[in-house]
Amino acid sequence: MKPKSVDVVLVGGGIMSATLGALLKQLQPDWSIQIFERLGGAALESSDPWSNAGTGHAGLCELNYMPEAPDGSVEASKARVINEQFQVSRQFWSYLVAGKLLSEPKTFINSTPHMTFVWGAANVEYLRKRYECLQSEPLFAGMEFSDDPAVIGEWAPLLVEQRRGSEPIAATRMMSGTDVDFGSLTHQLLDYVTRNGADVSYETQVTKLRKLRDGRWSVSVRDNIGQTPRTVNAKFVFVGAGGGALALLQNSGIPESKGYGGFPISGEFLRTDDPAIVAQHHAKVYGKASVGAPPMSVPHLDNRYVNGQESLLFGPFAGFSPKFLKKGSWLDLPASIRLHNIVTMIAVGLRNVDLVKYLVGELVASPAKKLAALREFMPTAEAKDWYLITAGQRVQVMKKDRAKGGVLQFGTEVVSSADGSIAGLLGASPGASVSVSIMLDVLQKCFPEKMSSWLPALESMIPSYGTLLSATPAAAKKSLAATAKVLQLSN
Repeated sequence: MKPKSVDVVLVGGGIMSATLGALLKQLQPDWSIQIFERLGGAALESSDPWSNAGTGHAGLCELNYMPEAPDGSVEASKARVINEQFQVSRQFWSYLVAGKLLSEPKTFINSTPHMTFVWGAANVEYLRKRYECLQSEPLFAGMEFSDDPAVIGEWAPLLVEQRRGSEPIAATRMMSGTDVDFGSLTHQLLDYVTRNGADVSYETQVTKLRKLRDGRWSVSVRDNIGQTPRTVNAKFVFVGAGGGALALLQNSGIPESKGYGGFPISGEFLRTDDPAIVAQHHAKVYGKASVGAPPMSVPHLDNRYVNGQESLLFGPFAGFSPKFLKKGSWLDLPASIRLHNIVTMIAVGLRNVDLVKYLVGELVASPAKKLAALREFMPTAEAKDWYLITAGQRVQVMKKDRAKGGVLQFGTEVVSSADGSIAGLLGASPGASVSVSIMLDVLQKCFPEKMSSWLPALESMIPSYGTLLSATPAAAKKSLAATAKVLQLSN
């Protein structure tokens, strides 16, 4: 049979493919789009609401974006970038909601204060310096700081109730924070693109990517039911397959994928749905990570809104599995090793002994130890009220480094071919929250010749496109107010 031909193939049914599909349907509605997902539905891996902490990462409370330097100083550049990127997401979602292309915003985004909470004199001093550093940042306007237990108790009662001892504590609060259900958002974005002509094939595994002489890609797929093989030819391929992206980029043979490796980290959360407990904590509260812990393992006690129900999550408790996907294979890690990345992977292993020790400690942590960690945030926590859930699998990027041999990259990275005909996304947090910004990066790298003609549409969807809100206080204030109104967010 002659292979079906399309303009775009999107691999993966998560938030990244859904976001790129929605952008392309706005920018180039005449392009044909085919989406392949190996599982039976959308958002069943890292975009699932219980696999994703749903913070709406904006750098408001995550201390790993503003680490303390050896000289004790702090600076805001990373937090500023993350916040700027999240505002791009908010603007795009607002545009889609205003145009009735997404349904009721409260099905995927809700107002939830973002807090940081620390204890111990050194940590209190650090948090004070962080707060003072952010006072001049337009996107962080309105941040509050307190080291008074009574005030902190008003903000989040569970943090101070029955807290004994005289150890100093401190917290910051941003009322403009959000909780995001990326599972619901993914489903709504995919509904929009399929209503407008895109095809989605579930239970379909992409098995091979091969470049054709005419510049297109031959995408070989196999149906999970019946094992029927077939081929689709595409002018452009995006690999948004989460932990499965590395294997497919390696399979494509593009030189840009060489030298990359993946370090998988699994996670678990404690969860409670008890209305009496949930009613006492309306915030996302982040603390400081343990020594050696990866940024994705920063402890936090979170409000979650999923399918109209409120719950609390605490964690994550990190672990190790060689799987690159929650529903992946035990051979994922060994199968990813190549001659071109083995030096990178060995160098990363040798330079991250603290991380290995941390993961070993997490793997053997008893239920009592996990409850003790929760009680550092919530002294009144009782084991009977909480149960353990398995979160998503994350694959941190390992990449070549001329000086160090290899480095572990915390964050996300777009890998694209020189001709822009294929791109993929590697890495984890803060991925989903900044998905729109990342997909704009994909468009700029892969379709540079189209950007000028797309500019009016991009500026309509994202009013701050091409500018920095963080550099213009008036524009930042206006954007925050406008998106809050459309998304029905209130302080």
